[in-house]
Amino acid sequence: MGRNIRKRRSSMATKAVAASAALALGGGGLIWANFYASAHESNSSGQNQTKAANAAAQVATISCPDVGQKLTNVPKGAKQGVATELANLDKQITEAYTRLASTRQAQANDASFVQNAITGPLKEKRAATIDRIRINITRSGGQFNSSLSQLAACTTQAANNTNAGQGNGQQNNGQNNNGNQNNGGQNNGNAGQNNGGQQNNGNAGQAQNGQGGNGPVAADFVDITKVQGNAALGVGQNGLAANGNSGSKGTFTSSCGTNGNDNHNTDNVIVAPGVTNGAHHLHDYVGNQNNDAFASDQELAGAGTSCQNQGDKSSYFWPVLRVQDGTQDFDQNNDGGGKEGNVGKILQASQAQIKFVGNKKGNVVAMPTALRIITGDAKAFVNGNANANVNWSCTGFENKVQLKDQYPICPQGSQVVRTSNFQSCWDGQNIDSANHRTHVSFVQADGTCANGFKAIPQLQVRLVYNVPAPKLQNGTVVNPYAVDSFPENLHKPITDHNDFINFFSTNLMNKMVNCINTGKKCK
Repeated sequence: MGRNIRKRRSSMATKAVAASAALALGGGGLIWANFYASAHESNSSGQNQTKAANAAAQVATISCPDVGQKLTNVPKGAKQGVATELANLDKQITEAYTRLASTRQAQANDASFVQNAITGPLKEKRAATIDRIRINITRSGGQFNSSLSQLAACTTQAANNTNAGQGNGQQNNGQNNNGNQNNGGQNNGNAGQNNGGQQNNGNAGQAQNGQGGNGPVAADFVDITKVQGNAALGVGQNGLAANGNSGSKGTFTSSCGTNGNDNHNTDNVIVAPGVTNGAHHLHDYVGNQNNDAFASDQELAGAGTSCQNQGDKSSYFWPVLRVQDGTQDFDQNNDGGGKEGNVGKILQASQAQIKFVGNKKGNVVAMPTALRIITGDAKAFVNGNANANVNWSCTGFENKVQLKDQYPICPQGSQVVRTSNFQSCWDGQNIDSANHRTHVSFVQADGTCANGFKAIPQLQVRLVYNVPAPKLQNGTVVNPYAVDSFPENLHKPITDHNDFINFFSTNLMNKMVNCINTGKKCK
């Protein structure tokens, strides 16, 4: 399966939403109003120009509480209904963000416009959707946490505070112990980094390159040769490598290609099963060739695989990387693509290294079939850093610099590298959890698993790309690159993430565990 080819018919409701989104965007193609264009438009009234500049400086995006991450228990009979309603919440945010991005002049002329026309109606829609989640859970005999009803209201985020969720670039991996999150929300640690001037100039200057006004911007990039060494990929916790010089020191490598067959879709069967375009951004898929929103475990188990070892039918998927040079790719007019601000030429990785390693304190146990793990957070920019897990670097610099909240500009001859080290502790019972987090966790600082969790092989995915180096000029970035994201997350590097569903055969999984526990290097 490739490029959004569907085996099943999408619902009329989904088509209606897609149609309304297309109308809001002016039909097919990407017609996003430049976030900051109003600050530079000519106008007969100087007062209006001032208002426009102030409005542009005040509001950049929408930040909504992530209801899905607060769920702790969803009865089996309610799972599909809840997943559908969570996807509806994402659609509502996308539609509200589209309206925010396309009404800058109205915002400049009316200080109450955002509240009256965007965040107010959004709150009402979200309240009704959260109530439907409540009904789904209680009808199936579950308990609904009434505090979730308080998560309907959304806020706007200022242009001069666009790193608010990133906290000085230091990831706060509150999920390290059994996936429990730090719900403190956003902090203002890096508020000054993306200053208003850079944002205004950056987006205004980039619109002709297909940016559409929703990032990235100049402050999202850094010359890696000018960054002080900070790499720590080989130690301990917080999304880093779990193994060391003791314990289970072996490795198992699976060669699954780089998605040369263009297997893409904008679904996410883990977080939005049965929902077309549930991710709102495009994924690369390697390994399992049947992964779309509608794939059952039985279909995944029986699917073909791009992996050389046919015993590995696992699904490995991540958001595509694009260079935004004005090129229009196949999904320029599609949901999840150009319609939602994901624009530019899709880059195929030159290398996709999939490796499983052990635990530095002891042996690992086999992963259960159909185990799902998400590492990183596609919404980390607005959610905060509780689940962020990002490593950006360049070849030749990986042992020196690992970036969290900036994309690297690599020197000539060096390639961009994305590295994801997955959670490697499992609760021993569940292949998934209500928030898709709490059934797995990272190792603790000493390398052990907390609270009776079991050590499993740690998946490490290293993606290498030949990326034309962006140029920073007068506070703007020329020909930037970025990962696909939910549009309100402005293509920030902190939103990078990676997904895995285990469908190793029993024999091959046992071989992996044996190789790792006996210190061998196997394929």
